[in-house]
Amino acid sequence: MKRLTEEHPGLKGLQAVYADLDGTLLGPGGSLFAASEGGITERAAHAVGALHERGIALVLMSGRTQRGIREVARVLGARAYIAELGAILVERDGPEELTIENFGAYEGEGRPVEAIARTGAGAFLLERFSGYLRVITPWTEATMMFEGYVDPVEANAALREGGYGWLRFHDNGTLRHQVPGLDVPEVHFMHLLPRDVTKASAVRLHRERHRIPAAATIAIGDSPSDLAAASEVGAFFLVANGAGSAEVLPQVPSNAYLTSASHGDGFAEAVQAVLTG
Repeated sequence: MKRLTEEHPGLKGLQAVYADLDGTLLGPGGSLFAASEGGITERAAHAVGALHERGIALVLMSGRTQRGIREVARVLGARAYIAELGAILVERDGPEELTIENFGAYEGEGRPVEAIARTGAGAFLLERFSGYLRVITPWTEATMMFEGYVDPVEANAALREGGYGWLRFHDNGTLRHQVPGLDVPEVHFMHLLPRDVTKASAVRLHRERHRIPAAATIAIGDSPSDLAAASEVGAFFLVANGAGSAEVLPQVPSNAYLTSASHGDGFAEAVQAVLTG
């Protein structure tokens, strides 16, 4: 992966920035002002301000639920946000919000999570990987959430064999706490969701709705699900604390750059690099 300290993407006419929330724009503990190594940093806040001054749209991306992002989006002045790994796109106009569903391979009635529960897909995973997963309730609009860990490749193979090929199991990163009763060395936040639901598809949906060319956008993140959005933007920036995410990909996107700083400082580094050319 190209290092931002050595090479810049050279984009012009930036119109939108798609930014992951936890682990990227927000520092440890979910604070905008928390520095990676402790202490306080204001770089991310200044970078957000610079985007607003130039009229560049800030669009948040997260595995969080819609209600889990709403207030953060309001405080940061984001024009839109992507919830549940791409299942929901919310566009903001002052206090008003427009919710657009992006349910991928799901074509049934109601919410996908209701179908996941009704068809027994969640129970199937819990039984197949007993002792490794625990469901998180209450459920959300599109995804069933778990804590624990199962290799997504193994879980997705099991889902296909069990007749649940319309779903995929996704690792959304490490949690900071242990869960008693789970036989895993490290607890992760896992999603069971419709197969084609991705942050990349939600980014494409937002761009198309606002007629924004990919070359006029960037995305910033720290995980494989963020890196997938590289195909929908002019340049992608992986903050330093997410460097290991590139190792799980069969091929690193050619338009991806690694920042030297982590978390919010890395976000600010990417924004500054593009704004200064």
